[in-house]
Amino acid sequence: MFENQTAIASSHSPHLRKPGSKSVSSDLGAGEPGNSVQEGYVFPLTVGEMKASNSPMHTTAIMPSPIFLWRFKVIWFLIWAFTCCKIGWDSVMRMSVDLRDLFLYEAFLYYNPLLLVTMMVWLWGVCLWVFSQSTINYAKIFDLDSNHLTHREIWKCSIWMTVIVPTSMTAYLYLYSHGEVALAASQPVILYVAVALVLIFPFDIFYFSSRYFLLRTLWRIALPLQPISFPDFFLADILTSMAKVFSDLERSVCRMVHRQVATIAWFEADSVCGSHSVAIPLVLVIPYIWRLLQCLRQYKDTKEKPTLFNALKYSTAVPVIFLSALKYHVSPDRWTYVYRRLWLFSSVVNSLYSFYWDITRDWDLSVFTRIFKFNKPSLCTNLFYGRRWVYFWVIGSNLILRCTWTYKLSAHLRHNYLTVFMVTALEMLRRFQWIFFRVENEWNKITKSGFQIPMVDMPREEEKLLGSTNHNV
Repeated sequence: MFENQTAIASSHSPHLRKPGSKSVSSDLGAGEPGNSVQEGYVFPLTVGEMKASNSPMHTTAIMPSPIFLWRFKVIWFLIWAFTCCKIGWDSVMRMSVDLRDLFLYEAFLYYNPLLLVTMMVWLWGVCLWVFSQSTINYAKIFDLDSNHLTHREIWKCSIWMTVIVPTSMTAYLYLYSHGEVALAASQPVILYVAVALVLIFPFDIFYFSSRYFLLRTLWRIALPLQPISFPDFFLADILTSMAKVFSDLERSVCRMVHRQVATIAWFEADSVCGSHSVAIPLVLVIPYIWRLLQCLRQYKDTKEKPTLFNALKYSTAVPVIFLSALKYHVSPDRWTYVYRRLWLFSSVVNSLYSFYWDITRDWDLSVFTRIFKFNKPSLCTNLFYGRRWVYFWVIGSNLILRCTWTYKLSAHLRHNYLTVFMVTALEMLRRFQWIFFRVENEWNKITKSGFQIPMVDMPREEEKLLGSTNHNV
């Protein structure tokens, strides 16, 4: 009897319960007389709690702090990155000088698409973080539900991609340099198959609803048979910046299908999977054709003439792509005196037209008159208020990087793989800064149309992270 009373009293004592726990006797009814079963259940619980509270090392005391975990992850990541770089460099140095550059070209060809996609995921996480700190409700703009992925979850995905892709590339270089050609050839194949399986995995893991949202949007882009929503043409615009990624992806899959991975045979089959392939310009032009069809569909639904001018903008990329590809299919003299001049002219038209559309339409900085007025403060005007050099930088860099599209879209200029990689990475950065102004402009359109969200109804990212652990889209 004395033991039962002690147990009941201990369950009510704030010093003998775990922090935040409820009283066991109040939940189980152990305080009622004659309830022997419940009394017997309370006793071992309270004894266990007393042991935990009397032990010198409490459970919460042995948990590492978040700062320690963050520092540990950073140190582990740096050690891993240094190890991969050291192994990859040593593996490349083991090869002969004649084979080294050619093999690095092939390695970059296989891993370029996933490296650039990883970079874009990192940048998208930065965009979401900036939007979460502003008054822009990007969930409303993209028609997302309340459990959409936050910037933290996007960065978690990008961290895993940053670990997996370079590790596979290092294994590819190491195995090939040590004579394990078959195992080396399997590395990019395994990686591509794994990525495809994760995307189409039909079970509710790996952010199932987010993967479904992405695949559904891609399907709507490929077949614009329905009214075009903002996520449809927003993602399609991003895909135009990834045209080179699609081209490398096609060449990589082609070599895997023809079993030309980690072999010298692909040097002799350049017309099948190399720079002379007819498939390269066809793949490069696909994102622009998708966007062109979207503009035509928008004109059919809205009868707005600016959508036709937007369609004309994307059509100007088609001559750049196909005139460049003609170099491999016509005589050198004919290319130099006829097609090269047409290619240069079409490149200038495409670059200037795209630059004009970015500034005046996508960003709504009409003829540069609204840049310095700040009539309607929002995301970028709040962040960059009083800093005119930011707008000069954005406009100037956008013009320069638009002109590099000539290099990115032209097949006959893509022999230096390092230069092509840098140009494509710069295009990703241009698209990254384009996103801020494009989303801001869309939010201004929504607010002008009369849609208003009270500030108390707009949960911040930190509140959503604390209030829910199931972020799907």
